[in-house]
Amino acid sequence: MRQTILWLGVVGCLGGVASARDLGQWGAVDPALREWYQALMQPDVPTASCCGEADAYFADEIHVRQGKTYAVITDDRPDEPRGRPHIAIGTEIEIPINKMKWDKGNPTGHGIVFLSRNRYVFCYVQPGGA
Repeated sequence: MRQTILWLGVVGCLGGVASARDLGQWGAVDPALREWYQALMQPDVPTASCCGEADAYFADEIHVRQGKTYAVITDDRPDEPRGRPHIAIGTEIEIPINKMKWDKGNPTGHGIVFLSRNRYVFCYVQPGGA
């Protein structure tokens, strides 16, 4: 089962690699911030990346309902330059507890959920910390 989950995570991330590659769209991004994105690893699969900036959506609202954690998309940045599918502001994404990232700071000032194109959650990083 764990191998299947790892395989799905890798395949999903590889699918996002094409959209996350640097075609110059990240030229204005602070290099330290880019390095932070690139260094993030999935909490339940520490050898697999959370993917990249093109898979990242700001999700500043987080709440628990009936024992499940949800992050609410708050990202109003344009999708096209990031090469990512559009997810409407206000969309709730269930965050599995094993995808909550606790071991790194977050210099963005935003909660961030990393999603595959079919909305598989790679990671959720809470706002705060540097």
